[in-house]
Amino acid sequence: MKQVIQHLIHTALAGLAGNDALKCDIPDQINIDRARDKSHGDFASNIAMVLAKPAGMNPRQLAEMIVTALPADPAVAKVEIAGPGFINFTLAEDALNAVVKTVLEQADDYGRGRLGAGQRIQIEFVSANPTGPLHVGHGRGAAYGASLANLLRAAGYDVHNEYYVNDAGRQMNILAASVWLRYLELGDAAFEARFPANGYQGDYVRDISTILRSEYADRFEHSVERVFADLPADEGEPDGDKERHIDALIERGRALLGEEDYMLIFDAGLKRITADIRDDLAEFGVLYDDWYSERQLHTSGRIDECIERLQKSGHVYADNGALWFRSTDYGDEKDRVVVRDNGVKTYFAADIAYHMEKLERGFDRVIDIWGADHHGYVPRVKAALAAIGDDPSRLDVLLVQFAVLYRGGEKVPMSTRSGQFVTLRELRHEVGNDAARFFYVLRKCEQHMDFDLDLAKSQSNENPVYYVQYAHARICSVYRQLAEKNLTWDSANGLARLDRLSESHETDLMTALTRYPELIEAAARNHEPHQIAYYVREVATAFHTYYNAHQFIVDDADLRDARLALITATRQVLKNGLQLLGVTAPDTM
Repeated sequence: MKQVIQHLIHTALAGLAGNDALKCDIPDQINIDRARDKSHGDFASNIAMVLAKPAGMNPRQLAEMIVTALPADPAVAKVEIAGPGFINFTLAEDALNAVVKTVLEQADDYGRGRLGAGQRIQIEFVSANPTGPLHVGHGRGAAYGASLANLLRAAGYDVHNEYYVNDAGRQMNILAASVWLRYLELGDAAFEARFPANGYQGDYVRDISTILRSEYADRFEHSVERVFADLPADEGEPDGDKERHIDALIERGRALLGEEDYMLIFDAGLKRITADIRDDLAEFGVLYDDWYSERQLHTSGRIDECIERLQKSGHVYADNGALWFRSTDYGDEKDRVVVRDNGVKTYFAADIAYHMEKLERGFDRVIDIWGADHHGYVPRVKAALAAIGDDPSRLDVLLVQFAVLYRGGEKVPMSTRSGQFVTLRELRHEVGNDAARFFYVLRKCEQHMDFDLDLAKSQSNENPVYYVQYAHARICSVYRQLAEKNLTWDSANGLARLDRLSESHETDLMTALTRYPELIEAAARNHEPHQIAYYVREVATAFHTYYNAHQFIVDDADLRDARLALITATRQVLKNGLQLLGVTAPDTM
């Protein structure tokens, strides 16, 4: 209905401008709000006050001109001016129940809009290092990113989902060293006591090493003495430094194995973990259009090209053998290395090249969804884009706070490097995909989130996803009851007798259904899928209240068919909303 009123006002303004009665630009977006007080009608607009100054007119006088120029519409019963220039709209009695017919006609398309007008948006999310299985923190980013992508598609955007595979760099080398040492441990138990403090500790590393041992036997064998001879001390040893120790261990592995065998071990870990991440996300209902390899940036020369562009722009300088990006020119606290003194390109350099390449692909906007710990990285990347001549305003970075698990009222401890963490797969198996997807988007992404495992598993009204799904299943049960009574729903008759829906519970439910299209638009504008989660819960509450107060299968056929039409429309809207969140709409519970 908001769109109808916006169109009426826009038509009126265009007419006034065409007659030279209005001498200012007409905005594309006209603000329409639902009236808080029903005595002020159903909707209100402040457009006259917005345009009064640029038009050089009194706002109330302009409001009177707009109202006079409004075209007639059967959905609008009355238009009034209030206060300094608010324009209030009261809907016709049958305008509200028209939503039932609209929902049933549009079905799965109800709520979809044209806000995006086909603009191309790329969303890159999760993009966890393939150094271990996804944990519950990654799960929140996955649920949020997938729901946001669905929401933007519903609002008319052309969305491309992408996962950036960090398959190059130090963390991957640490994984390779960890796999190799666990492999060596299978042949000589003495290696177990020498496992580095900074290595990846999880059981999944042992699993990969066991596969390596079965496939390659003793091909990668070396003695403890040769592996650890003259290495810097590890943490826990005198003058120990875990960072220097692991880096030296990586170089020792490369030297002893040779590049071919080292890369066999490297790729064994990479491929197995990446495949596991793909499967985990697919089972979670999170799918991607592209899995983009960081290694591809290195081999294609795009990083070199990016650094060359930075040098030409005068924003890179050499110091002590390294190349530095002059990020302090853009407000950063210090300049950043893009090429180390040993010639190795930094992760930051690869990241700049990746974003350069993304913008070159022709997306109107690029959205990155990162963990909240990357907040300081955002201005750095935008500064680099500006330095190479790209438009940093085309990049939006949304930060997702970590999810903290609670079981039995106690916080569940987490430590990723030690391998003591709850994986996304474990969470999904414990609470189910639906509960996980719904709970993850119950808060704004930048808000901290406490995930109550016991609540997520409970079958009670306090569990929001159960409460919403139960509303959908309850509606389906009405039709089973109808069949048991040898009755059928005459949909045509129901739509013809919607005037019978006059109870307050019915008007409340229909009002809630009319809000769905405008809510999708608002949620898409603000990147807030949690609005959809709260909305479907609101609709479920309105339905459960209606269900408890009235009978649907009544003797009066006209009233019965009208009520069945209303709850069928309600079922459709619940299903549409849940689908945006990646949650199923069950017929039975």
